[in-house]
Amino acid sequence: MSTSPSPAFFAPVPLALALSALWAFPPAAAQTPPGPSAAQTSDAPVGVLLPTVDVIGGGAPGGAYQPDDVRAAKTDLPLRELPQSVRIMSRETLDDLGATRLDDVIDTVAGVSRQHNFGGLWDNVAIRGLPGNENTGSATLLNGFAGNRGFNAPRDLAGVERIEFLKGPAAALYGSSEPGGTLNIVSKRPRWTAANVLDTQISSQGFARGAIDSTGPLSSSVAYRLNVAAEGGNTFRDHVNSNRQVFAPALTWKLSNDTMLEYVGEVLRHSANLDRGVVAINNRLGTIPRSRFLGEPSDGRMTIKNQSHQLVLSHQWNDTWRSRVGLSYRDTSLDGFSTEASSLSANGILNRQRRFRNYQSHDVGLQAEVQGNFSTGSIKHDLLIGVETFHYNMDTLALRANPTTAAPYAIDIYQPVYGQPQPALLPNTATLERQRGTALYLQDAIELAPQWRLLGGMRVDTTRQSLLNRRTGVTTSQDPTATSPKLGISWLPDRQWTVYANAGTSFRPNAGADVATRSFAPEEGRAVELGTKWENADQTLGATASLFDIRKRNVLTGDPLNPGFSISAGEVRSRGVEAEANGQVSRHWRVNASLTVNEVEVRKDNSLEVGGRLLNTPAITASVLTMYENVLGNGDRYGLGGGVTHVGKRLGEARTQAQANEGAPAFMLPAYTVARLSAYWRVNPKMKLSVDVHNLFDKTTYVSSYNRLWVAPGASRTVIVGLHANF
Repeated sequence: MSTSPSPAFFAPVPLALALSALWAFPPAAAQTPPGPSAAQTSDAPVGVLLPTVDVIGGGAPGGAYQPDDVRAAKTDLPLRELPQSVRIMSRETLDDLGATRLDDVIDTVAGVSRQHNFGGLWDNVAIRGLPGNENTGSATLLNGFAGNRGFNAPRDLAGVERIEFLKGPAAALYGSSEPGGTLNIVSKRPRWTAANVLDTQISSQGFARGAIDSTGPLSSSVAYRLNVAAEGGNTFRDHVNSNRQVFAPALTWKLSNDTMLEYVGEVLRHSANLDRGVVAINNRLGTIPRSRFLGEPSDGRMTIKNQSHQLVLSHQWNDTWRSRVGLSYRDTSLDGFSTEASSLSANGILNRQRRFRNYQSHDVGLQAEVQGNFSTGSIKHDLLIGVETFHYNMDTLALRANPTTAAPYAIDIYQPVYGQPQPALLPNTATLERQRGTALYLQDAIELAPQWRLLGGMRVDTTRQSLLNRRTGVTTSQDPTATSPKLGISWLPDRQWTVYANAGTSFRPNAGADVATRSFAPEEGRAVELGTKWENADQTLGATASLFDIRKRNVLTGDPLNPGFSISAGEVRSRGVEAEANGQVSRHWRVNASLTVNEVEVRKDNSLEVGGRLLNTPAITASVLTMYENVLGNGDRYGLGGGVTHVGKRLGEARTQAQANEGAPAFMLPAYTVARLSAYWRVNPKMKLSVDVHNLFDKTTYVSSYNRLWVAPGASRTVIVGLHANF
């Protein structure tokens, strides 16, 4: 794989490269189209410079289906003019999907695929075939701040207004990240008209959920929003259940006509069994039911606690310049026991290990930026300059028992008997990792001419990283630095079409050290993209198609001379094509469709098969979701819809070069296609009933895996009945 380009690669970029904004809010002067409901309205900061919204309930057919601004892009450029592929999952789209978790939307976004998710206890996705590190915040942002450093429960969507998927490198704005892309979770914001919504859901699996969304003014200068949700019950898996509680407050305080202070918070508690799924026997799945649990029910649930607090002060200095300062604090923890598969004998006896984990993390980030619009002659600039610093600590303690075959802690996968004596746990891992980072970033969106846009950016990061092994007393450290440029250009031949191209780099520090205690070089990526965008004259329907090529080096791989250690040597490549369309096809029909063809392969490695695919990365994915809406003779509104999702076969366990040379068959997860139905009936202006049927034909699916012994099956057919009420 070729190396990442140096800054000289971007020599043509003007010095006017402008920085981007810390907080993903659009600038106060930008107008965001109002949406239709408390669950569906735009969450733009509410203040004297923005229109208020006073409607709650379902929106009317024919409205804008996708917001035009992109918060995480930190520029005033509209979505169509950005030289980058972006998919925004609006609140309306999330509601069409009946989505309550991030996992519910992954299969409907081009280029996004599921990864091993730690037994269902956190989110883990790959964008354009390249997975990040689920504990380092490399792929997820929360309102423009690092959103998943630490140990985070599956993202709940009760307090989420929309999700922005930015394809391609984001390091020029956000530093440590994956070159495949980044997603930004945008929280709901307060509004100045009182509104309240109650949502309840009951599923055929014995699961129930309730959520309240309340917003309105507390005074002429202070508005609030409060989202509260609770859920719990069984799943399609035997002995596996969960519950969670979410409390998400938000406040907006207009200190003056030009100054606004905003707070967004979330406290979440998620409790569930760690479920490693089913096993493959002789490389074949389906020998045991998808519902069979191979852990130990007496272990109980593991508990994840997350809290996030963000405070942003914004000020409009004059008609052209504004500033924002933001502070973010995140605290996460994971605690509990689990029983997990370790080896499988030919007669179906599964040897297991038992573990106890107590993980904690603390993350504080500070960002400050200024943004201005000005002209140099006939050329218009949207310039941002920002600085960022963060302090992050991750503390891990793990105990483990992995009994030998002479005294096994085993279970018969065909006739499981639970409740065996549990082995004593012994010390396994005790580490403390510290990261400190400081960065300066610039971004400039330039209107070169009426039909041309140039977007350039650059970020310089300095990181200090240390890892203390408390069991040995040894500390390893490194101080990586990185310069991450990006350049994109858009051509707008008319009011509906855009042709664009971009190139950029990325980096992500690698933790740990090699056998000689030398720190690893950071992962480095380079990506190029060429694409086109189209939207109809009413801006209610849009489409994007893109080609991309991504190279990444310094991927950690096993040291062939020193087992148990790693070296920084691996290289991977991802290239492919994406196409997606979404919006209102007509007054009554709206659609969301996507297609991805992606080739991801290992180009260089000391142990993995060269030319082999990466785990859980399908070559083909496709989805279509459509909704028909109309009004009955008595004035009641209704909707009928459905969809189909196809995920191609994927590598289910990494294969070494030695195994490939010996002709050992690769373990592949089979392709699957599932269908869904959705319907709703608005009984009156304040009440809506809905029914969603997931996996309509009850197909047996396997959505991700880590190896042959940890395979996550997809859910069986599930019927969800919901009530949405305004009061």
